[in-house]
Amino acid sequence: MSGPVVGLGLFSGGLDSILACRVLLRQGIRVVGLKFVTPFFDYDLLARAQEYGRAMRRRYGIEVVVVDISPDSLHLLAAPIHGFGRYFNPCIDCKIMMLRTARGLMAEYGASFLFTGEVLGQRPMSQRRDAMRIIERDSGCEGILLRPLCARLLPPSRVELDGQVDREQLLAFSGRGRKDQLTLA
Repeated sequence: MSGPVVGLGLFSGGLDSILACRVLLRQGIRVVGLKFVTPFFDYDLLARAQEYGRAMRRRYGIEVVVVDISPDSLHLLAAPIHGFGRYFNPCIDCKIMMLRTARGLMAEYGASFLFTGEVLGQRPMSQRRDAMRIIERDSGCEGILLRPLCARLLPPSRVELDGQVDREQLLAFSGRGRKDQLTLA
């Protein structure tokens, strides 16, 4: 007998990633959040990774693992293929890098799919429909990437098609406003 379906997600600790986890947890899916850190964000968590994981489990019921992606992120800054966003951030390339890293960890966690807290149209560079397709393609995550907060506005992923995730319980959030997220929270 096999265990529960496992989803491995990008976990920033912000509202959207927390809600994406909770939407999947409601379906009985085991969720593991990957909290990526670099010298540019949350690097201090490396010194207290277990404490952070316990706090996320206690506060939100979410299993979170801290993962250092510093070497890859520093290399990425030299020449991001998709350019820089505002404030010198290579957001499309960074998301691709994080998803590639997560894809490489799927076997370790027994994950069937990856997920993010992205909301269609929320960010002007990386959360446009065309950019989201590029991110999925270039990260090698076609078919295995689920975006629970806006999934019903996108083509179904493999885990939705095979019934591991109930598409009807996923959401159709879009745009820059946060009203829907705040209502769900």
